[in-house]
Formats: sequence, structure tokens, C-alpha cells
Amino acid sequence: MARRPNYGYEKRQRELRKQKKKAEKAERKRLKKEAAERADGVEVAADEDEEASDALSGEHIEHENKPVWPDG
Repeated sequence: MARRPNYGYEKRQRELRKQKKKAEKAERKRLKKEAAERADGVEVAADEDEEASDALSGEHIEHENKPVWPDG
């Protein structure tokens, strides 16, 4: 079996591509997680305001906190 003359160089380039791909994936994952945390923070604040307005108006919807099961 003949050796390729640039095997070490090619291997290093593959490793660099893998590292870059993993770093990009980690960055996307981090950004997605941060966006979800920000959305959760906004959503929680909105829920608290809604509960406060329900308490003031005397309205409370019982089925609001029940889980919704998909039709199967």
C-alpha cells in the first residue's frame, strides 16, 4: 500500500475542520439556549401580570393549568 505524500497535512486539515464545526455547533446551541432563557423570562413576567389582572378582576380559569394531551 502506497503512502500519500501529504497524509499528515490532510489529516491536520480534517481535524481543524472538525474543531471548527464543533465550535460552530456549540455556539449555535449556546445562542439558542440564551434565546430560550430570555423568552422564558419574558413569558414568566407576562404570566405573572396575567395572574395579577385575573386576581383583580375576580376571574380565574380552572382548566388553564391542566395538561393538554395530543389527540392520538
